[in-house]
Amino acid sequence: MVGKIILAFLLDLLLGDPPRVPHPVKAMGRLITSLEGLLRKFARGKGEYLAGFVLTFTVISIAYVVALLVLILTNQISNWLKVIMEIYLLYTVLATKDLSREAICVSHLLLSKDLDAARKRLSHLVGRDTENLGEKEILRATVESVAENITDGVVAPLFYAFLGGPALAIAYKAINTLDSMVGYGSDDYRRFGWFSARLDDLANFIPARITGFLFPIACLLLGKDARSCTLIMLRDSRKHLSPNAGIPEAAMAGALGVRLGGVNFYQGISNFRPFMGNAKVEISLKHIREATAILYMVTFLSLLLGAVIYLAVG
Repeated sequence: MVGKIILAFLLDLLLGDPPRVPHPVKAMGRLITSLEGLLRKFARGKGEYLAGFVLTFTVISIAYVVALLVLILTNQISNWLKVIMEIYLLYTVLATKDLSREAICVSHLLLSKDLDAARKRLSHLVGRDTENLGEKEILRATVESVAENITDGVVAPLFYAFLGGPALAIAYKAINTLDSMVGYGSDDYRRFGWFSARLDDLANFIPARITGFLFPIACLLLGKDARSCTLIMLRDSRKHLSPNAGIPEAAMAGALGVRLGGVNFYQGISNFRPFMGNAKVEISLKHIREATAILYMVTFLSLLLGAVIYLAVG
């Protein structure tokens, strides 16, 4: 399995997510949208909790079972075909290249002073409203997104890939996709998305702490401030509403010497996130590049850690 995960990782670094190639996450998104529309016809008030549970259970079950069936069927044809499919499924759950590419694209647009294009591109990375953001807020949102997604876009998929192979990694991706689509706390989704959000918190609990463990090591290897990274992570991570997202965001704030957090808008409604970091320097374009460098280093370290543990236990 280690070799397959490494090949999947190399494919992600080389290709990212090609837009015209069939992708399980896109299929999950369409399934979630269809089932949500159907379930909401019958769910009112507190019944939305049950509808949200049914949605979550159904989507995760379908994702896991379909992945298993695909691997079983391809194995019936050829063992090599099964190996190729395993590598492909593992490749689709990793997001290192795409996360870096989107962040750097925002950076280039800011460098060219095209704020409108930067806001539009940023909307691919974040769930907050981006239409009226100034340059500093675009920079903050980009760095925060890179930090948070190190866990659910890289470390967590690798964790579940090493733990249970492609099918479990796909099931994790279903949980993460559900959370991103219905798990946020707006009035429309407070009940309906409650179960998806809590399950995502549970699924990311261990991976987020692995990310926190690897962050200072990545800083040491990259010549960043590992001490500040550790201290700010320990001091500020619990300020975040999420039990997991605060760990990489606080670690990133400490590593870069910037302050993250502040007022964000979601569907026109303001939401204040507590500040993290000491603002030793003002956030700037170079911090996007530094954040993506940390992203790659933590990705490599998580891959290395997973391989060592897998081989030692196996």
